[in-house]
Amino acid sequence: MSGCPGLFYQTSARDGTLSRIRIPGGILTSQQFRVIADLADEFGEGYTNITNRANLQIRAIRTEIPGEVLRVLQKIGVASAIPEVDHLRNIMGSPTAGIDLYELIDTQPLICELDNYITNHTELAPLSPKFSVAFDGGGSVSIGDRTNDIVLSAVMVDKNVYFRLKLNLGTSLFESFIDTDIVLKPEECIEVVAALAKVYLQHLTVKTQNTIPHRKSRQPRLWEILNNLGIEKFLQEVESHLSYPLRRVLQEKQTNTQGEFSLSPSDSRQLNPTRYKHIGVHPQRHKGLSYIGVVVPVGRLDTGQMRGLADIAETYASGKLRLTPWQNLLISDIPQQWIPNIQSKIENLGLHWSATHIHSALVACAGNTGCGSSATDTKSHALALAEYLDSRLILDQPINIHFTGCEKSCAQHSKSDITLVGLNIENKGEVVEGYKVYVGDGDSNEKFGREIYSWVTFAQLPQVVERMLQIYMAERNTPNQSFREFVNQYIIADLQRLFEKREWLVVSKQTNN
Repeated sequence: MSGCPGLFYQTSARDGTLSRIRIPGGILTSQQFRVIADLADEFGEGYTNITNRANLQIRAIRTEIPGEVLRVLQKIGVASAIPEVDHLRNIMGSPTAGIDLYELIDTQPLICELDNYITNHTELAPLSPKFSVAFDGGGSVSIGDRTNDIVLSAVMVDKNVYFRLKLNLGTSLFESFIDTDIVLKPEECIEVVAALAKVYLQHLTVKTQNTIPHRKSRQPRLWEILNNLGIEKFLQEVESHLSYPLRRVLQEKQTNTQGEFSLSPSDSRQLNPTRYKHIGVHPQRHKGLSYIGVVVPVGRLDTGQMRGLADIAETYASGKLRLTPWQNLLISDIPQQWIPNIQSKIENLGLHWSATHIHSALVACAGNTGCGSSATDTKSHALALAEYLDSRLILDQPINIHFTGCEKSCAQHSKSDITLVGLNIENKGEVVEGYKVYVGDGDSNEKFGREIYSWVTFAQLPQVVERMLQIYMAERNTPNQSFREFVNQYIIADLQRLFEKREWLVVSKQTNN
């Protein structure tokens, strides 16, 4: 079964019923934020989780949400107008869309247009619940590498903005993209995405012999259809639904007689943005205004924090809150003079705003309190590790530490600096929770990077991670060298010797989860 949680049906989890509020582009008003907080108080346990698709989840729901409440959510714009398509994944966009200093185009209108198209076409209901689209405006906070079936990335072609069409072929352990060499005018994007969905739907119909919408049916993914049919054949079928041919580009300027566009390095906006510009204070494209990225520990907000953030956004800014796929959020449109005041108020809520805070790049899945697949209590362990490290060292760069309770890696679909994969460990005759520890990149066959420790109990883990980070800060080549760059320069045996302190690690026997 491959159902995705939504608002209009119940999805069971270990901690109760789970509802996902689908928020195209991740942008909410302070009023919407407060209504969701009220919902979490009335039907959940007083908190929400920000997901890696910039949705909000309400967990531990004990009673069914009444129809009149869902109609209120529809009225204020945080629930699909047509319940049949609510299961489709959120349309992803950069959290800085419309405010990014370096973006080529504001993608918010395109996201809204596509969402309107989806929510007005019930024939799309049989699509896989995992069908997903992202628009990247070419700015400094990019979401172009986030896992999606279809990615449209803004580029400059002959001084005009186009979108390059990239498709996910699912060819690696972490899903991967292929650039189709097709570029679209902004006004063509929705029609082409609709054509892609139509062809996908036609092949689902052929394969399953029915078009009955069912959010839990195991529909083939788009990448499966692409691999079975062949990408060129698929695109030919897409073209048959359009009144114009798909426009191809060449990577280098050269003479051509086929009417193809040419894209050279000078035509394409090449940015090397600073990492974690979704955290901290940054100037907007609007003079005198800034946004502040708020660190939300492991993506969890209690309803008091939600209302406090809504008050801040409404009192000092434009009233907008922008969720990120890194499980944090932004408050935008802040006049410069209010920044210190807002920073203080954020800290008073028990949150943070610094990119070097230990929580800034700490990610955790639901863990075994909410998910039956997880071997460990990832969220509690992540918070405990952060508290331990915060009292013992000061970071000068963000360190991405990813807790996942199983191999599915639901919370983060990319490699991190340090990945901790949960497992059960037999230690002195007792089964305890522990982790495999991975670092850096490794090769394409290594899903989480390179395994440095096989079995570490959670009791041992804080000291192990502390030692790794202390050695990194003491031994790195330059102050700017990242943790990933540091570990990637060593073979694994040398890295283990460098981190040493092997007496912390208990030789133990892995048990079945």
